[in-house]
Amino acid sequence: MTPATLAARITETACVNGPFTLPDGQELDSYFDEYRLACDPYLLRDVAVAMAALVPDDAEALAGIALGGVPLTVALSAATGLPAVFLRQQPKRYGSRRQIEGTFVPGRRVVLVDDVVRSGGQLLAMTGLLRTVGAPVTDALCVLERPLGGRRLLRTHGIALHPLLTEAELPS
Repeated sequence: MTPATLAARITETACVNGPFTLPDGQELDSYFDEYRLACDPYLLRDVAVAMAALVPDDAEALAGIALGGVPLTVALSAATGLPAVFLRQQPKRYGSRRQIEGTFVPGRRVVLVDDVVRSGGQLLAMTGLLRTVGAPVTDALCVLERPLGGRRLLRTHGIALHPLLTEAELPS
């Protein structure tokens, strides 16, 4: 499948026109609905296969950010054979009370996975969590990068962003 064909499928399935409010209150005229992508098993598989080529050779684990990054990480783990862990914004308030779920091994080189990168704040917060518990993080993957400063912020903290697509690459 060509990159243009995949971009068209992603746009058709997961790019929605209509008002969308970001966590900071900013309004968008259109948005990327990661759940529509995750609910299409063929598209999710094809996105994971395409994203597998973006995973650095020295990666030892994938870390999906809840909630949008989790299905992508599961599919990417299946495509690459790398183990997956899942990151919560806050520790779970019951049960295990964990913020990092899965088989996490400190010292492993972890690659962050999320659906969309805008400002980069969420990826930066999760990088801090992983670095605090001993995981070197220098790379992050996403399906879509929106040009709202995320790449620049991540770079200043030693994280290279590897998007499958940028907003400019989406067909109109």
